[in-house]
Amino acid sequence: MTVKIAAVQICSTEDVTENLRRCTRLVADAARSGASLVGLPENFAYLGSDRDHKLALAEPLDGVDGPILTTMRNVARDAGVWLLLGGFPEAVAGPDAARIGNTTVLLDPAGAIQARYRKMHLFDVETPNGQHFRESDTVQAGTEVVVAQTPWGGLGLTICYDLRFAELYRALTAQGARILAVPAAFTRDTGKDHWHVLLRARAIENQAFVFAPAQFGLHGGKRASYGHALVVDPWGVVLAECGEREGYALAELDFDYQDKVRLNLPCLSHHRL
Repeated sequence: MTVKIAAVQICSTEDVTENLRRCTRLVADAARSGASLVGLPENFAYLGSDRDHKLALAEPLDGVDGPILTTMRNVARDAGVWLLLGGFPEAVAGPDAARIGNTTVLLDPAGAIQARYRKMHLFDVETPNGQHFRESDTVQAGTEVVVAQTPWGGLGLTICYDLRFAELYRALTAQGARILAVPAAFTRDTGKDHWHVLLRARAIENQAFVFAPAQFGLHGGKRASYGHALVVDPWGVVLAECGEREGYALAELDFDYQDKVRLNLPCLSHHRL
């Protein structure tokens, strides 16, 4: 069994309308290229530093749809693809309403939500060039490991900074993930040294395909993302990559090949911890 997938790369800003327009076009282009599963990166709808604006944009995933979710449901339906919304601004009810969920949402070709995952590991870091990130100031961390069911098997859901925590990916694999999704907005400082290494490591360790949509370029102010959206196979080979430009990395996943890798080097069954 095979499937063609596309990891989208964009440069999102504070202009939500323009961000969604670009996403719509790229998803449609990827579908015309044969992709059945298309992924958008973290913060695809909005990437900016205005905390109040970010909170105002947040939408619920249950109840009445907001404009972002409405648009994305239509995009999935029009393109006829499974669509991964890499980091959706989810409104959080109750005592945590002052924060949002940085949430991956998987839509099926009918536009229905099939899975959701709130980012577990939040990016509270000072980068080497002196930039400060405090994601926990505006984001409510998730607590659940999520493997979505697709026609091609389990799709393990993660977001960006999760990539540094190998135990999450082992848990996803233990729950049946054959593809590991890592939509991201990796910083330039960390991405140039760690992006490829970590994605290939997660693929090799788990003998899984890794699917990493990405943000790239300057988003306004000092915020810049590394780019290089890519797809990696279970042996750690990069099947497709999008450098530092708008577009997508398109690759065909061969699950028979994955089965052979897991059979010939059965490290997943040798796990002891």
